[in-house]
Amino acid sequence: MPDKKVLAIILGGGQGSRLYPLTESRSKPAVPIAGKYRLVDIPISNCINSGIKKMYVLTQFNSASLNRHIKNTYHFSFFSEAFVDVLAAEQTPHNEGWFQGTADAVRQSLHHFKRHDFDYALILSGDQLYQMDFNEMLDEHISKKADITIATLPVNDKDAPEFGVLKTDKNSIINSFIEKPAKELLPDWESDVSDEMKSEGRNYLASMGIYIFNKKLLLDLLENSETIDFGKDIIPQSIDKQKILSYPYEGYWTDIGNIDSFFEANIGLTDDMPKFDLYNRSKRVYTRARMLPTSKISGTTLNKTVIAEGCIIHAAKIEKSVIGIRSRIGNESTVINTYMMGSDFYESLEDIENKKVEILMGIGERCFIKNTILDKNCRIGDDVRINGGKHLEDIETETYAVKDGIVVIKKNAIIPKGFVI
Repeated sequence: MPDKKVLAIILGGGQGSRLYPLTESRSKPAVPIAGKYRLVDIPISNCINSGIKKMYVLTQFNSASLNRHIKNTYHFSFFSEAFVDVLAAEQTPHNEGWFQGTADAVRQSLHHFKRHDFDYALILSGDQLYQMDFNEMLDEHISKKADITIATLPVNDKDAPEFGVLKTDKNSIINSFIEKPAKELLPDWESDVSDEMKSEGRNYLASMGIYIFNKKLLLDLLENSETIDFGKDIIPQSIDKQKILSYPYEGYWTDIGNIDSFFEANIGLTDDMPKFDLYNRSKRVYTRARMLPTSKISGTTLNKTVIAEGCIIHAAKIEKSVIGIRSRIGNESTVINTYMMGSDFYESLEDIENKKVEILMGIGERCFIKNTILDKNCRIGDDVRINGGKHLEDIETETYAVKDGIVVIKKNAIIPKGFVI
């Protein structure tokens, strides 16, 4: 894309407390999704599919596993200028603090960005699930001579208070913006949306947190102010001063903000026609290339189940579940409505045969697991019964947490034989 010099800046988000305990030892963009990917693979893949090959990922919490994943995954030709680099919050003579917000994170990293020749900055979130061709958004931005373009999503009155909501004129130029409006204010914020969106009651235009800025404007805005956040500060303050374009998007998009939305997005992949399409060649999702064997399944009834590579499964039944890489499930076990992230390594046959490991990695025999997220490298003993659901109260222990009825078994947790939740 010689005529469109674009630098992508992927924001890794804050501490990820709403996704805890999945973010206990990793940053939000490094959380495993769909059995074999990481959240950060989504925006990076969207960029690669759009021909955008210069990317920075900004993060500040638990960034070691994110660094490792990106270093092991995104290798470009030696002769190419393409790269994906992680920038963690760093102390410098001019700055001694953490990133205070999205705009502050970009401001603190400007000295890295300025080394590159680019005309447009594409600012993305590291914790959203969607497939978008950024070229179309960029073409609109250029043809309409916008200063800033915001990708917008029609939402209903239930979801609107969670977003920045905006209104546009007949040329899609944004003329008013409100951050997280109270429900009683919503009637004044309805927009003219497509008939399909109207029929679904999605009458409000919400900011998706995906922005294109002209380089000079971005530098001016950040270097000459102390603004903290794009959504709360920069966009509202720029409404009357800059030409801000709305780029409406009506495809599948979800913000992986909490355990509930994370669980729903993953289990949704088991639908016959999933809203997020992992099978589209032109929108493929890239991740680390692992040299894993095929999965081996013996005597198991499978229904609406996604199984990654390298699994050894002897379960009686698996239904509406996502089973991640290197998962092991023992005889006569039942797994329903569950996301099992899998394991980072295999236990050696020698250790297994010599009984050096009392509870093997994965799910043991005669277990019943339902409405559960099993983080990486869990060990579930034989005859364990985990029955998640709204009947359970929110709780946290050393090895598991319950959030909104979903049981989350923590990374590396050992659940003893016969345990019941």
